[in-house]
Amino acid sequence: MTPLMEVRNLCVETTQPPIHTLLHPVSFTLHAGRPLTLLGETGSGKSLLAQAVMGTLPPGLRARGDVMVEGRNFLALPARARAKWWGRHFALLPQEPWHALDPTMRIGAQIEEGHRLVAGRSRSAAQHATDQSLMRLGLADCRRHLPQALSGGMAQRAAFAAARTTEAPIVIADEPTKGLDSTRRDEVVTLLREALNERSSLLAITHDIDVARQLGGDIMVVRDGICLEQGEARTVLDAPRSEYAKRLIAADPRHWPAPASPAPASAQPVIEGRTLRMKRGNRVLFSNLSLTLSPGEIVGLTGPSGCGKSTLGDILLGIITPDEGHVHRARGHAPLRFQKLYQDPPAAFAPHWTLHTLLEDLCARHRLDRARIPLLMTRLGLHTRLLQRQPGQLSGGELQRFSILRALLLEPVFLFADEPTSRLDPITQQDTLALLTDVAREHDCAVLLVSHDPALITASCDRQVVLSG
Repeated sequence: MTPLMEVRNLCVETTQPPIHTLLHPVSFTLHAGRPLTLLGETGSGKSLLAQAVMGTLPPGLRARGDVMVEGRNFLALPARARAKWWGRHFALLPQEPWHALDPTMRIGAQIEEGHRLVAGRSRSAAQHATDQSLMRLGLADCRRHLPQALSGGMAQRAAFAAARTTEAPIVIADEPTKGLDSTRRDEVVTLLREALNERSSLLAITHDIDVARQLGGDIMVVRDGICLEQGEARTVLDAPRSEYAKRLIAADPRHWPAPASPAPASAQPVIEGRTLRMKRGNRVLFSNLSLTLSPGEIVGLTGPSGCGKSTLGDILLGIITPDEGHVHRARGHAPLRFQKLYQDPPAAFAPHWTLHTLLEDLCARHRLDRARIPLLMTRLGLHTRLLQRQPGQLSGGELQRFSILRALLLEPVFLFADEPTSRLDPITQQDTLALLTDVAREHDCAVLLVSHDPALITASCDRQVVLSG
């Protein structure tokens, strides 16, 4: 059977001397009906590989090698010609749903546009297909919503629906289940598998071992831009050969040790929400909800996508006002010490400045100790060369760790961590949460930690709050 895509000795390197290789030569073949999943740590080169295949590398980087599709080397085509293949031959589900959705268009209109203009369906057929997609993904009430009105998980599902309108034969899914609860995650995996047939294939990027196992097919393990091993999914996951793959699989939150004893309750809570009630449209997210956090306490917050987890955190921070109830914050602390780690780190950084400039400006503005930056970078596993890059030149996981570093520089007394490790591989996730927990204990910082992973919450938190949705 002729492969849908054959990649030969594909590598990615910088364009300016000294030339630095970010992705070493890798080869693989995509066959119809069989997925290939890339596993690896944050910043290992997985997303760079996908960008190289698509011909969408950022400025300053170039791809070498061959990407053969329908007998033609896609990378050898002029940029204008390559663009015509997007949507028709390649469909991309990007790691950040906000990069795939037009902030000025309503969700239903965006999906319908793809059905009409690219897939060539009539207006009535496009409307029907859009309604079916939204209903199946649990977004039936969101047709007229703008993207910014959706939670991260809801936006991810909307981006999935938009990307699949054209039924392109080669689907590249970069962390397609990031930010989804286990039920929605399994639904998206099912949709991806159902899209596989005699004329389509899937290149998936994930750090979720369960997703890789459910997708099946083949797996490639990548670290530091090098393919460490490649083979049938069950073989790689059940009997990995490389030491790194063994560590990656063993770092699943279900294998983490039990958390330390809960921090003792304080007579003076850091923050307290009393009889809170909030609606979204005609739907009540939560009501009569009370929550208290003490210094050094780690509280987990779980629940299905769209149930109001981010909304609750924003209420506690004073970003939005509840419909009923009120929030009491301990006196004597500047508002700056009540901080948030955003679910979408690219939206939290000015895009046109380097990380060095952004952190220097933060330290200058708030008279912070610059000497803590290299110490925190070491603890977070961040290389100093990343400071010279702009936010858009970092992986989602690297940028999320810089978000954590920036928040810790401000010595918060309360930290609302909204899915702070959703973009991290299991090893980095475990190390990062350990650091976050240690710092919170050391500095009496109360943390409200949001995650869709019950095992992660159980292994990291003193107690947990569950929103039913």
